Parts: sequence; C-alpha cells; structure tokens
Amino acid sequence: MLFGGSDDQFLVPSAAGKCYHRQCSVRPIFAESKGNHSISPLLKPEVQTMESEEYDEMAKQLENASPLEIMDKALEKFGKEIAIAFSGAEDVALIEYAKLTRRPFRVFSLDTGRLNPETYQFFDAVEKHYGLHIEYMFPDAVEVQAFVRGKGLFSFYEDGHQECCRVRKVRPLRRALKGLRSWITGQRKDQSPGTRAEIPIVQVDPTFEGKDGGIGSLVKWNPLANVEGPEIWRFLRALNVPVNSLHSQGYISIGCEPCTRPVLPGQHEREGRWWWEDSKAKECGLHKGNIKQDEVLQLNGNGNGNGNGNGNWSSLTNGNATVADIFHNPNLVALTRTGIENLARLENRREPWIVVLYAPWCRFCQAMEASYIELAEELAGSGVKVAKFRADGDQKAYAQQELQLGSFPTILFFPKHSSKPIKYPSEKRDVSSLMVFVNALR
Repeated sequence: MLFGGSDDQFLVPSAAGKCYHRQCSVRPIFAESKGNHSISPLLKPEVQTMESEEYDEMAKQLENASPLEIMDKALEKFGKEIAIAFSGAEDVALIEYAKLTRRPFRVFSLDTGRLNPETYQFFDAVEKHYGLHIEYMFPDAVEVQAFVRGKGLFSFYEDGHQECCRVRKVRPLRRALKGLRSWITGQRKDQSPGTRAEIPIVQVDPTFEGKDGGIGSLVKWNPLANVEGPEIWRFLRALNVPVNSLHSQGYISIGCEPCTRPVLPGQHEREGRWWWEDSKAKECGLHKGNIKQDEVLQLNGNGNGNGNGNGNWSSLTNGNATVADIFHNPNLVALTRTGIENLARLENRREPWIVVLYAPWCRFCQAMEASYIELAEELAGSGVKVAKFRADGDQKAYAQQELQLGSFPTILFFPKHSSKPIKYPSEKRDVSSLMVFVNALR
C-alpha cells in the first residue's frame, strides 16, 4: 500500500522511521554543468558494482516492498550518482517519496521544446513546493533545426513519432545518463500493458549506458512498478502534492503538446498518446528496452522472431525501410556493399577508417548512436574517416564471413597501410573509449 487507511494517513513515516510529512526537508544535490552536458555528480562515492543476476535477485526481494522502501534503497545505494527522471505528470509521486526518505536527491527532466504551457507551469510549482531546482536537459539546437527544416513541424503525423522523439527526447536523455550510474523512473505496469506489463522493480538498463560506459553500466529503478494509477492519485491528494492542471482537463498520460490529448471515459491512459499509431508501439524510446525484440519485428511488419539473444536478427533485409535508420551525421559516411568491399580490398589507403557494422533495430546500436556521432564530429578533418555499414538481412552472411561480424554492433578499424581490419575488443562504446582505440591505431 502507498499509505495506511487510518487517521494518520497524512503523517507518512520515512524509511528511517523518524520523519513525517510535515517535518521533512529536501536536501537536493545539484551539479555544475560539464562540457559534455551530462548530469555529473559533485563527488564520486564508493559504489559497489553488481552483476545483472544480482539485480534480478534484488528485484525479486523488493517485489512486495513499498515505493518508499524501494526509493530509500535506491538513494542509499547510489547517493549522488542517481537521479529521478521527472516527466511533468503524476510521477511527481517519486519526488514526494524521495523527500520522505530524508536523503539527498536530484531531479532531472527533458524539455523537448514542445511541452504544454501547463507543464512548464507545473515544473515551476514543483520547484517552489519542494525547494529544489530541476536539472533540465534540452535537445541539440542544430539537430532540431535541421530536422524541422528538412521535415517540417508535424512530420510525425505522417511517418511516426520515433524520429522526432529520438532528436528531442532520447538523445538528451542519453547525454543526461552518461553522468550517472543509476536513474529512477515513474513507470508502472498498468500504464501500457503492451510494453510495461513485466517491468521489474530494479534492473540493469537494457538500452542506455552510464558514466562508466558499456552495456551494464547503468541501473534503472521503477519504484512505482506495482502501483496502479488510482492508488497513485489517492497518495497525491492525501499529501496535497502539486499536480499538472492538464489532469483536470482529461489528460492522464502527458507528453509533448502535439502528441497528447485527453482520453474518453473507458479509454486506457496511453490512448491519449500518439493516437494515430499502433497502440502496441506507444513508447517514445526512453523505455525502448521494454519492447522485446520479437515484438519490435512484429511492429515493423516482420514476426519471424529469429534471434539469438544478442540483438542479431536475420529476418530484416539490408535497406528495408520498415525501420528508421540511425547514425545520421554529415561527418559520417554511409557505405554500400560495394563501398565496404572496395575499402576491405585496399592495402594502402589514403587515410584510416573506423566503421560500425550495425542494424538500426538493434538496441545496442541505438544506445551508442550519440557517442559514434560525437566521434565522427571530433574526427572531422583529422585524417580519419568515420563510416557505417548496415550489416543485417541480406548483408549479414557477408559481414560474418568477411568482416568479423559476431554481434551488433561490431566496430572495425581499417589502418592506413594494412588490408586487414582490426576489431574493437571492448563493449565500452563511449566516445572517450572509442577515441583511445582510434588514436592507438591511426
């Protein structure tokens, strides 16, 4: 339960057992902006690393725990290297729970530039109510400008919301998480039965990377996973927590203004999001790991489900437009089959090349997109070419036989005076690690 049903329901004890709602004070920790625009901690606490299996076990142990207990555990474990992701909706409950633990905590939010005026007013009300400053993350202005000039302001009504969400939400989130080791979300199992019905209390994030880089470097907490919407609202009303005024206008799930509308009585809350699309695909990309790979294939019109668990799916053909391509940047060369064959045959190249073998539907490829684009920008004009080759579908057999493809993504370095490419040996795909690899071989 969120709180008891007695007359003491307005006095909610903290996990430490010494703090009550009227007495708790918020002690947030805020970081100075770093050059990479990630959310970076002031100090580096000693954090014990754990394997995925250990977090699976922890999730089982916490399955029947209250949101307050889960929040307390998360903040205790990660200290200044964890932050609450606040969407501007009923997940304000997360901030209230963090306050009740009496532990320091941080809050960040993604400002896409297309939120409702009511949501901005809500942000201001939350900051004043809790005496904190939300750490806002913004999309890259140049990238947004190029996207809007190229496709217009409302292209998502015609070709889907994923590309716009990738520019305005996913990439800013990726930058934010690169400064953390853990994050807290307001996901609930009842929010989206098609994609969130099995979310755990805590997990190693399947999509994004943390500050140490590589898959497994970020832990994701979902304290509200087992709480249903009506119970959340009883909690918010009982503790007089500020809420977004859009909720009183029929909005339940709230996102960007063009992609959110009120729902009718009897409709599920996610019916108000991207209503022109398939109801099973209603994830913006922030929680894309919720969608199983076989579901991704079905959503894209291919349900063969041929996978090996490493993100390798052979049923999509190279060049199939059912999945939006990734790694878009003017400093990044897109190689065709002929192009990479020619590159591989050269024994003396004018300059060295680094090439990623990828599949656009692979979540690990998506997770490294921002880092690889940043690498391309840093290497522009340096004499090292940065390229991509889509190696799924019809090209997969060739890539396995000739290009050392084992799993997606595979990164190869083609030296200037050698015909054989060198395979990147690490799962750390942050720009710093990739740059060390390039500089060691160029």
